Amino acid sequence: MKIGFIGLGNMGAPMAANLAAAGYDVTGFDTVAAPEGLTLAKTALKAVEGAEIVITMLPNGAILRDVAAEILPAMRTGSILLDCSTVDVASTRAVAEVAAKEGIATLDAPVSGGIGGAQGGTLTFMVGGDTEAFEKAGPLFDIMGQKAVHCGAAGNGQAAKICNNMILGITMIGTCEAFALADKLGLNRQAMFDVVSTSSGYSWSMNAYCPAPGIGPKSPSDNDYTPGFAAALMLKDLRLSQEAAGDADADTPLGEAATELYRMFVEDEGQGAKDFSAMLPRFEGRGRG
Repeated sequence: MKIGFIGLGNMGAPMAANLAAAGYDVTGFDTVAAPEGLTLAKTALKAVEGAEIVITMLPNGAILRDVAAEILPAMRTGSILLDCSTVDVASTRAVAEVAAKEGIATLDAPVSGGIGGAQGGTLTFMVGGDTEAFEKAGPLFDIMGQKAVHCGAAGNGQAAKICNNMILGITMIGTCEAFALADKLGLNRQAMFDVVSTSSGYSWSMNAYCPAPGIGPKSPSDNDYTPGFAAALMLKDLRLSQEAAGDADADTPLGEAATELYRMFVEDEGQGAKDFSAMLPRFEGRGRG
């Protein structure tokens, strides 16, 4: 199978490399990056020539729309556009409509697992789009990740990603607030973890990704909050959730509050390059006023 891959940044480059290592004919393109070990094209159009599947990993919906407008007319009828970017639902569905008119199937397949997951081939894909296309792309998901869930029609992969990450942002803030409160109440952090991790406060943010250094499994907090998932990326996903909530007339007050807290953390306090769990030291140093 010939694969075109557009977007060879921190996530796209290792994903493309894993496919190439598995024996696929992969031609990549990026406007900036030029990773070693991959066959590179000089233009996006050259990257998609003859490709049965074109994979994109792009920064936002506007760029996805622009790239799709450029490459869809050059793609083979019956081929698949597999977009692994995390973008707004509206852009995903708009691209799917245009692609359908060209006889091209689309899959929106945002990922969870970060750079480590991309490098290790352990990503989780949340996939929207045509069932037949999903099945055809199955071997690629198996190489790039450990799990792919078909979530329904076009845009539903993005919907699943932003709903998941809205929960993640909210629960991480709650976990950080609780640790900061426990500190001020004189409750030992290990005792707090031992109770919460085995009772009704259990969550992924507490049990698998604890924001308190030296507590629970190893996490970015144990490495000065060097990001596994940067706060700036969490802010991006939370903003996407609130954009979607506005479009759908959904009431998401905690999602809105989490978005504002991460906005302050990233934009006002300049902490966007820290892991999103670095909210804990932020709350440690603050009082109620």
